[in-house]
Amino acid sequence: MSKKGLLLCVCQGTCPSFQGMNIFEVINAIRREKLVDFVAIHPQLCADDGDTYLKTIAADKSIEQLFIAGCDPVMQSKMFRDAFREASFDTSHHFAVDIRNMQTDQAIEAIKNLITVNS
Repeated sequence: MSKKGLLLCVCQGTCPSFQGMNIFEVINAIRREKLVDFVAIHPQLCADDGDTYLKTIAADKSIEQLFIAGCDPVMQSKMFRDAFREASFDTSHHFAVDIRNMQTDQAIEAIKNLITVNS
């Protein structure tokens, strides 16, 4: 059974670019609409423990699509490349959206759009 997942990276929760959104409402909105099979929040995916977390998630071969909402998609591609490679995760299954400096409703819509366009 293939799965879709959403990871929300929040830059430690202290970055001013995330102060305008309720991150729990963001993931709950996506979860309630059943747009993905699982949701999770990580404080800093670009840190060493974030690499470990990504490798653990990406090693699950049943994951068909992994959506990550956080910083710039190009940055995500660069920062997560090694973790995905080590987990043998096909990077064409990673979809990214930048949600920095958004309000809660804007972040929800950006994530919904990412999932809808890529599903």
